[in-house]
Amino acid sequence: MPREDDYLRRRNKIADLTDEELEKKFWELADRLVEPLIEIARTHTSPSIERSVLLRMGFSSLEAKAIVDRISEIGLLGKGAGNVVLRLAKLLDISYLIAGRRLASGELIEQTRSLWSSEG
Repeated sequence: MPREDDYLRRRNKIADLTDEELEKKFWELADRLVEPLIEIARTHTSPSIERSVLLRMGFSSLEAKAIVDRISEIGLLGKGAGNVVLRLAKLLDISYLIAGRRLASGELIEQTRSLWSSEG
């Protein structure tokens, strides 16, 4: 089955654009294309994504797994593991590495829960 090529017809819509207008149109379309992906990234996460964030913060893979497990157990994984650790460290005025490691060991559970208790 031969494909009917409509390139020339579609090209007419942009044929009279300047290079600057064409570039602007390209970026507008690119932004529209990735908008849904950005929204999904904001609203969806997984343990592997959160472990990856913690690895980049300087935690070992074993520490990252333990931290994600604790945060998941208390229902805060959707807040972002790195965010939880950073907010916990700020609350306690300690290094985020220390806060994460203490959380991984089972400490600071109630303090971690309290970070979002006022949000419902």
